[in-house]
Amino acid sequence: QVQLVESGGGLVQPGGSLRLTCAASGSIFSRRNMGWYRQAPGKQRELVATITSGGGTNYADSVKGRFTISRDNARSTVYLQMNSLKPEDTAVYYCNAARTVVGIFTYLELWGQGTLVTVSS
Repeated sequence: QVQLVESGGGLVQPGGSLRLTCAASGSIFSRRNMGWYRQAPGKQRELVATITSGGGTNYADSVKGRFTISRDNARSTVYLQMNSLKPEDTAVYYCNAARTVVGIFTYLELWGQGTLVTVSS
């Protein structure tokens, strides 16, 4: 069973930093586009950042210049470095593995269980 397991959330003061980690099981990690999403209380889940299998990145305007997504294919891990955190970054952050087709096989989209980030003084 392929799984995504997030870690690294917690309470941080405004202006602080956190690094989220998403560890993936499965043999095709390097071929999957990965992403981080977040959901604040009372709001819809939104895209934070994505990284393609080739390393191309994309960010929500609200986090550009503050967050960095990266991946380590040897460790089947994707990271989200979050700097200059603001109270409005408070949310549950979810790791996502995009639906992927490799040859005749289709690997379904996956979500982690989420990790809570709270930015507050």
